[in-house]
Formats: sequence, C-alpha cells, structure tokens
Amino acid sequence: MDVDELERQHTPLTAAHRYDDLRLRHTLLGSTAAGDGAAGDGAAGEEDDEGPASHLPVHEALELLALGASQGPRSERRPGRWPATVPRVPIELENVGIAVRDLEAAIAFFTDLGLSVLGRDTVSGEWADTAVGLDGNHVEIAVLQTPDGRGRLELFRYLHPEAVETRPALPHEIGMHRVAFSVDDLDEALATAARHGCHPLRGVATYRDLYRLTYLRGPSGILVMLAQQLTPS
Repeated sequence: MDVDELERQHTPLTAAHRYDDLRLRHTLLGSTAAGDGAAGDGAAGEEDDEGPASHLPVHEALELLALGASQGPRSERRPGRWPATVPRVPIELENVGIAVRDLEAAIAFFTDLGLSVLGRDTVSGEWADTAVGLDGNHVEIAVLQTPDGRGRLELFRYLHPEAVETRPALPHEIGMHRVAFSVDDLDEALATAARHGCHPLRGVATYRDLYRLTYLRGPSGILVMLAQQLTPS
C-alpha cells in the first residue's frame, strides 16, 4: 500500500470524532423536533446525501460543513453532507441579478476573482416589459459563472429606462444587497479586488477558526463577501 493510500485511510481522529459527534447531535435534535410520531418519507433519523443542518446552532452547522468537506482544490471539492430534515422542494437557484453602472468594469472585477462569462446579450421587447414590469425595458446583460458551475451572476446595465442612482446599501439595511463567494486564498482575492479599487469595509475577521471573511465594496457599490475556509484541526 503506497503512502497516498495510507493518507486517504487515516483521517485525523480529532476531526473525524468531532464530525461524527456533530452528525449525531444533528440527527438527535432532528428527532426531537419532529416528535415521537414522525413517520413516512423524511422521517427523523433517516439519512440523505444533502440537506440543511437546520437543527444545529449556526456555528455548529458551519463546523459540520467544514469538517465534511473533502480537502483539495476547490474545483474538485464537494460540500459537506448531512441528513436531510425537511422535505425537498423542486426548485433551484438560477442566478442573482445585479444592476450595474459600468458593465465592463463589473465583468472585469468578477472575472479577475475567478468567474467566467457564459454569455452576453441585449434584452428588450414586450415580453421583457411584461416580465420585469417596466415599459420600454431595454438592458445589456452578461451572465457569469463560478468555476464549479453552481453559482451564477446576471449583471445588467439599463439602456432604457434611465438607470436610477441609489446610495450604496449598508450591511444592516433591509433588502437584498450582498453576494458571497468562497475562495481558496483570501489574501490573493483581496489583492485582486484592490487592483480594482475595492477594499474591505473594515478588516478581515476569523469566525471560530472555521473561516476568514470580510465584506468589501465592489463595482457600482455592490457589497461582496469573500470567505476562506480554514483547514479543520
């Protein structure tokens, strides 16, 4: 047996034991929440490959995700796995749309961070007016995708009606205003952002030795969160 095979078979006990403990706590808490009469599909304790750790405190759910994720290049990494505790809904997140002031600058920023452009187009017509709810809706769009293919952004610049300037959103304001990315090297990502004149709002924080993360102000005032997962000890 070669060294690589030995390394694959010998997971550090501390990480393995902690992972098993969190999975057990999640299952037990799910059983308590479901009640003694739970039965049928999705019954408490039944394991599934995917699903949210909805019964664990947030910090333990994040720790479970970090411990469950395989190590290696992000392009080859799979998310942590845990038992499903809620019925699956037949819905997928397609993309997050962001109106920008300068489409080319926004594309340059996100592609430098590692996203790629899937396509570009100009959209207008009666169907667009109806779907969006604006008369004369006319936009130039670009769809970008993360390297793993799971995350997409739709950036769009309004040609008509005239774009409305707004004050950049603050982190505590109600509404949808942030997009978050996981990165392998936060310092490298911040250096890339800095070349576009984008810097952290305050600094880089460490969350429970699980993640290093920060908020920065991207193109057109977009709030962007960057987070680096730390290797479980």
